[in-house]
Amino acid sequence: MFGLSALDLARIQFGFTVSFHIIFPAITIGLASYLAVLEGLWLWRKDRVYRDLYLYWSRIFAVTFAMGVVSGIVMAYQFGTNWSYFSAFAGGVTGPLLAYEVLTAFFLEAGFLGVMLFGWKKVGPELHFFATLMVAFGTLVSASWILASNSWMQTPQGYEIVGGRVVPVDWFKVIFNPSFPYRLVHMTLAAYLATALFVGAAGAWHLLRGENTVRVRTMFSMALWMLLVVTPVQIFAGDAHGLNTLEHQPAKIAAIEGHWRDAPGEQGTPLILFGWPDMAREETLYKIEVPRLGGLILAHDWDGKFKGLSDFPPNERPNSTVVFWTFRVMVGLGLLMLALAVWGLLLRPEGRLYGSRVFQRFALLMGPSGLVALLAGWLTTEIGRQPYVVYGVMRTADAVSNHSGPVMGLTLSIFVVLYCVVFGTGVYYLLSIVGHPPKDLGPVDGPPTGGLEGGPLDERPARPMSAAPDASF
Repeated sequence: MFGLSALDLARIQFGFTVSFHIIFPAITIGLASYLAVLEGLWLWRKDRVYRDLYLYWSRIFAVTFAMGVVSGIVMAYQFGTNWSYFSAFAGGVTGPLLAYEVLTAFFLEAGFLGVMLFGWKKVGPELHFFATLMVAFGTLVSASWILASNSWMQTPQGYEIVGGRVVPVDWFKVIFNPSFPYRLVHMTLAAYLATALFVGAAGAWHLLRGENTVRVRTMFSMALWMLLVVTPVQIFAGDAHGLNTLEHQPAKIAAIEGHWRDAPGEQGTPLILFGWPDMAREETLYKIEVPRLGGLILAHDWDGKFKGLSDFPPNERPNSTVVFWTFRVMVGLGLLMLALAVWGLLLRPEGRLYGSRVFQRFALLMGPSGLVALLAGWLTTEIGRQPYVVYGVMRTADAVSNHSGPVMGLTLSIFVVLYCVVFGTGVYYLLSIVGHPPKDLGPVDGPPTGGLEGGPLDERPARPMSAAPDASF
């Protein structure tokens, strides 16, 4: 298929399905914590604005949670079908970690999700708040187990190879491998940023349409405060993650930087802002660089240097052409997020935040940027690990199943069609819910009105998706 091998097609298929999947857990992680904050504020202040926003975003949370579960099931099957040699070799580590995620996080989320979505009038407010907290905690626990597994593949430790298979000998080292803390913080903050931008874009959309209500203003303001706080923290976390990657995966950093060989003399390594890394010619063409800045950022030394791609054998080099640009997409969008947050802070005096249509259009356009940056960062991490599936231990070419190219091409085509139809419909439905502004659901002391599917909030769900309305609300 298009001259691609079965290995290439298997990688594309896995990347395609993971790219769809990762979007929904990211929004789920952020929305779960946002809902916990909203309900906590409602219980504290007794301001029904927070309660109404909670009920509004809980419907959206239900849809993203469902799509995340459905898309995640496919990933488990792919390990056995397309990557059977990897599963046989490293399943002693990755299998239990994914099982722990199901036994702890997934059951925790599922156990309290029904109370959270449908128990508003069936349990007391304190117990309902506890259910919301448990769902939010469950999403973070789930992310921890998944990232522990993936981080071990990036920086493996705590294992031995016995009989051609990986055998864990120290689970503490397996889980808390060198890159795990950095990747967990970086991914969690990325999920919070993606959610803040999503919520902010929804607020901007309604403000631009003339829905200048207290509920719209509140969620717009909260999103921008979150963006202002988290973006600088994410920049520092990304820097720490980069230093960790330089220590454990120097070839990945060289590929990201488009750096092939050291500058002559004692001069520190420059930072290449833009260019085109040419893997065949072993140089970065058309480059625009800042002298010494690369060494200063990565070595924290004015004369700092680090290995270039030429220091690694050709069969050990990641594809610099790809990761050079995916990394810059992530960083560029991060800088735009910071600009959006600072601009919003400057507009807050005298309420200009809710009157500037130019700023609101910018916030609306930035809505998908958190997810795009997250996907760009994930591509940088995973492609930068190549040619290994378990870094330094197992090559990707040795992990793929013995399928033919036509078979992989056929299954990839089926996945593309099905995913575009199924998840395209789901995303359209999700955006149609967001397209309606949050409403006033009644006084705090009385029962909220206009609940699930236009009826009372204490209805029992007739189907899994009953948490989302069929009509506008």
